[in-house]
Amino acid sequence: MFEESQPGHIDHIKQINAGVVYRLIDQHGPVSRIELSKLAQLAPASITKIVREMIEAHLVRECEMSDPGHRGRPATGLELDCEGWHFLSIRLQNHSLLMTLRDLSGKTVTGGVIDFPDDPSTPLTVVMINAVEHFFSRHYSVLERLTAITITLPGLINARSGVVHRLPDYQEEEIPLAQSLSRRTGLKVYIQHDIPARMLAEHYFGAARGVRDAILLVLDKQVGAAVITSGQLLHKNSSALVEIGHTQVDIRGRPCYCGNQGCLETVVGTESLLQQAEEQLHSMPDSLLNQHCEERDIRWLCRAAMDGDPLACDIITQAGQHVGRSLAFMVNIFNPQYILIGSPLNSAAEILYPAITAAISSKALPAYSRQVSLRPAEFNTPGTLPGTALIKDALYSGELLLRLLQG
Repeated sequence: MFEESQPGHIDHIKQINAGVVYRLIDQHGPVSRIELSKLAQLAPASITKIVREMIEAHLVRECEMSDPGHRGRPATGLELDCEGWHFLSIRLQNHSLLMTLRDLSGKTVTGGVIDFPDDPSTPLTVVMINAVEHFFSRHYSVLERLTAITITLPGLINARSGVVHRLPDYQEEEIPLAQSLSRRTGLKVYIQHDIPARMLAEHYFGAARGVRDAILLVLDKQVGAAVITSGQLLHKNSSALVEIGHTQVDIRGRPCYCGNQGCLETVVGTESLLQQAEEQLHSMPDSLLNQHCEERDIRWLCRAAMDGDPLACDIITQAGQHVGRSLAFMVNIFNPQYILIGSPLNSAAEILYPAITAAISSKALPAYSRQVSLRPAEFNTPGTLPGTALIKDALYSGELLLRLLQG
């Protein structure tokens, strides 16, 4: 990246260049300074300065590079130094906090689960601050230099301001979560909806690794999507969730909590699919779904479908058709290479995926629909890994990197 071509303040130029250098060392290391200069399109003197600062901050280290065709002393290369820096990744789910301490490589150091207090009136900021302080106190002996805290959660949020506007099943609104936690801990706090964060995890570590244009559709109790376009998370600095679940697909459908009716989520959400199965069972006494089952969950529906049960197959096929028609609009807009499906329905992918693909093919532009590949997400139960992706994204952009270099 040419220094003279970068607009804006000198600190912004430094941030961008540092992020580029860090990303290239991560992707190509061990890599020599000469090769790094070529890859980054930066002058050797600039590379020397940036690398020196990273080495002094223990973010990068020198290492020997083997060259089979070279005689004499081994060349000196550069690689990331991740062990000395930690961050705390938190995922809010089911009224509990899944917490994992990781180093900058994403390696787990320690972790645990903290349940919400019994008093539902306790503000979320108080719950979060108490949980973080308890976690740090409990694991003080293994803490290295702390870089940041990441939080992924459902609901309506603004990633730039760190404000949680609304949370499912939670009465409190307009919660300044990131600001409150940052003020208390002194750490940078990154907050993102869990679906876009999962998209970043797939982009950096999973099924969309290295892909420039991809869509992740999460099809579960809630239905939502996130988009990687030109290698970047769409709207990552505001509200990155694509509310595909609240597009209307049935004007006479069930009411949705968003205030509309017949939303995609009310039709294809897993709870809705189970409700459809229960409602239709009485008219199909021979269905495999009538066989004894301890728990009538989505696995029950998928098993029956894979065993050829007509009712279960029909429910999943119709869900796939609805999903495919909704995805077709996104295919026309973003022209993705991959569409990733994160869903418990993946266990019946042989039935679900053809229905989705056929609907996309019938509704999207042929030039786009022919080249898109449908595949399962790699991380259907990602835990706190999406928080690791937020850290990597902040390092690659240079934003967090500059903070660490400045101390």
